[in-house]
Amino acid sequence: MSISNSSPSLARRLRKVESQNITYVAPGFPAFWESARGVRVLDAQGRSYLDLTAAFGVTTLGHGNKQILMAIRAQSQKLWHGMGDVHPSRVKIELLELLAKMTPGKLQKTILSSSGAEAVESALKTARLFTGKPGVLAFDGAYHGLTYGALAATHRPDFSASFRDQLAPFVVHAPYPDSLHGPDDEDCLRAVQEILKRSRGKIGAMLVEPIQARGGVRIPKPFFLKRLREIATQQNILLIVDEIYTGFGRAGYLFAIERSGIVPDLLCLGKALANGYPISACIGTPRVMDAWPKSDGEALHTSTFLGNPLGCAMAVASIHETQKLQLDARAKETGDWWLAYLKENLGAHPHIGEIRGCGLMIGIELVKSRHTLEPHPRLAGRIITAALKKGLILLSGGNYRNVLTLTPPLTISRRDLQSTTQILKIILS
Repeated sequence: MSISNSSPSLARRLRKVESQNITYVAPGFPAFWESARGVRVLDAQGRSYLDLTAAFGVTTLGHGNKQILMAIRAQSQKLWHGMGDVHPSRVKIELLELLAKMTPGKLQKTILSSSGAEAVESALKTARLFTGKPGVLAFDGAYHGLTYGALAATHRPDFSASFRDQLAPFVVHAPYPDSLHGPDDEDCLRAVQEILKRSRGKIGAMLVEPIQARGGVRIPKPFFLKRLREIATQQNILLIVDEIYTGFGRAGYLFAIERSGIVPDLLCLGKALANGYPISACIGTPRVMDAWPKSDGEALHTSTFLGNPLGCAMAVASIHETQKLQLDARAKETGDWWLAYLKENLGAHPHIGEIRGCGLMIGIELVKSRHTLEPHPRLAGRIITAALKKGLILLSGGNYRNVLTLTPPLTISRRDLQSTTQILKIILS
């Protein structure tokens, strides 16, 4: 019996077996992926798309990178599952040593996990052990994941409202700089100082994204993170930086903290770490990480797939390839050019409030009017659907989902970015 690969047929099959909350289904949406190579994706019907998302910022090296493919093939022939917290694999140690070598300052000790949210959970637990304080200061617009600890820090009522009565009230949120709507960086820093003063010493950590990705590509001034580092040091609290989206070249730096010249106490990494395998890391200074007690044969915080050999091998290959190709420099050069090109071609459109970016992380904020700057999420949705029909895969972000977020593989060509811009121009006309 033949099974149809048409989108409507696949959508019907999906609806029967998956929670209806997971995948948005509408006429012509989604595209069901079948294969991918480089910056191109083929769906189940053989149609080609240009991936302007790097699959949620993961495939910075492009889909199906040969070096990573070779690494996973070689590792799969030896060991594809181990006992990461009892009898670790050799390749896990190799990855941990590589992370300690490449991250700035004294970030040397790591807890591996499977997802970005788990890396944040590791950081929150570490901060509690080190400081003895439960409180955490996070920021408006933040996205740190949807597991319960990370969800408490995520500032998205649409995600958390249904579960608010199950979330521990240990997080307080401060304003995050917004270049279009305000407040500015100085106002946000004053708010942070005031919140810490009111907390009467109960806050033990600050959790911040150097650039808010899902928050709408909100980019603070470089001094913002630098001042947070100074405040954290003065107040004797930990600074946790969430680089799950911005790490490994995305923002034009190997790590976006380099833009501010600071080193946090804890650094959370994920997404592009292995360019396609679910693995993440929380990396801290020995002083902070040694707040965890020595294992007596039972770890306080672990998981079945911690340090999975396949993921570690892919991560090692991914890091080497990222450094070899100097993807951070490439992202900066290409991103600066594309930002200028987008502004030249789209900047005057009456429904575009701002085009902003850092490296190959670019946001186009859509508004109903330049006079009111009221968010226009419906337009964002229409553009994403229309772009899919024309062979572009896009995402939206921001608290109102009105920001087109462009995070393509860092290997993308200027020619592809030019054609993307012209397609967007046609859709917006």
